[in-house]
Amino acid sequence: MANQAYAAYKNNAVLTASAAELTLMLYNGALKFCTMTIDSIEKNQVANAHKYNIRVQDIIIELRITLDRKYEISNEMDRLYLYILEVLRDGNRLKSIEKIEEAKKLITVFRDTWREIMKKVPSNE
Repeated sequence: MANQAYAAYKNNAVLTASAAELTLMLYNGALKFCTMTIDSIEKNQVANAHKYNIRVQDIIIELRITLDRKYEISNEMDRLYLYILEVLRDGNRLKSIEKIEEAKKLITVFRDTWREIMKKVPSNE
């Protein structure tokens, strides 16, 4: 019963979130799945490591899709997202904690920067 209530709460949080909050949720999800990938590699749980790594990749792909291409910064962000995807794919193929950590650090910079932007720019949604 508690799990159902939590799932309903999370679903409601997503449905009522602004675009900025959804982006922050994506970054946080990517970081969570990076951690889960690393944990799975450490435990030699190859299938789980692959599954979680793919989740991170899916989130990065979603972030790429949502870029507003009319701004030059979007092209720079896209190049960084592509690099993160390359690092994640190498990390997945090699089961390399170092590669996943590198991707996690870059995602953390994006997330932290986004959080600061959210504090400074009022939401119109």
